[in-house]
Amino acid sequence: MRKLDRATATVPACLASYTHGRDKWDDVTGVHKQEIRVSLEQMQRKRCAYCEGPLDSLGQHIEHFRRKRHFVQLTFAWANLYWSCDQPDSCGHYKDKPNNGPGAYNPNDLLNPCVDDPSQFLRFRSDGTVDVRPGLSARDDFRAKETLRVFNLHTEFGRLRNMRKAAASTYLQLVSELAAFDPDERSAYAQMEIQATASEPFSTVARHMFEDVL
Repeated sequence: MRKLDRATATVPACLASYTHGRDKWDDVTGVHKQEIRVSLEQMQRKRCAYCEGPLDSLGQHIEHFRRKRHFVQLTFAWANLYWSCDQPDSCGHYKDKPNNGPGAYNPNDLLNPCVDDPSQFLRFRSDGTVDVRPGLSARDDFRAKETLRVFNLHTEFGRLRNMRKAAASTYLQLVSELAAFDPDERSAYAQMEIQATASEPFSTVARHMFEDVL
């Protein structure tokens, strides 16, 4: 999970055509959903808002951060919409499962990628694991753990862990070689790699690896 900036995307004009109470999400036309996806792609590229996986291979759906069933007034709110992968065992679908999902949770306890910076709460490791950063307040520690649980992003989940580990393996040799650089060169090169990998799936894993050598 990474920080997203909604200001980088164009607000879909079509959302103004719908009103909660009068319209339902199923009323949104295919053309309008495509317009929404175009705006979400501007913000997220083609990566899941939660796991950072590639949407081209994992499938995709427009996701309501706060469930439209419980927060009807936010059904057509741009700030409540993300692009999630289509996997049933993680991310948006898993969060909203009535059975065999995370169970009860309070959405206020979850990290919101456009509001919070997940890197201040979570640490993604080269072996595919995810740690909660030490030294957080009790409230922030709970939010970090609850986010991993509700979206099923935690270390014990094999599919995502293996995908993160595979992405990290691409950078292991380079990170190791950077140790021989002088501090200024190492910092400049690491920053360059962080920028170069920013659009890649699971880019937070790469960023945290390079930040470790700064």
